[in-house]
Amino acid sequence: MKITTFDPVIITSKSNDAIGLFEELGFAATHTPVQATRNGAMPLTRMKDANGFHIEVAHRDELSQDKVIIRMNVDDFEQAHGILTAHGFVDQEKDGMVVTEHFKAAEMASPSGLTIILLEHIRK
Repeated sequence: MKITTFDPVIITSKSNDAIGLFEELGFAATHTPVQATRNGAMPLTRMKDANGFHIEVAHRDELSQDKVIIRMNVDDFEQAHGILTAHGFVDQEKDGMVVTEHFKAAEMASPSGLTIILLEHIRK
């Protein structure tokens, strides 16, 4: 299994404020997809600075407090899911992973609270 992306993600109800902060810190938006989730669409802004560091800011209206999680893209979802599960991580969605024509994803949390969004892009 190969990790292809490993970035922090800030999920917030004040995404414009967070994006503005990171712009002041030297980041610029590079991609603004809308991420499909079980709870609907989640606007997402991927940002990069001159050193090649990335951060993503996702918008969720219903949050009263920001969350910081890790996004980990892999080339073998099942293998990575197995490794995380063996280390005590559990799916946060009762129905398990989200599968679309473009990706497989699962929000996985450890017993201590570390949260990783595990994702594999489906290449056609």
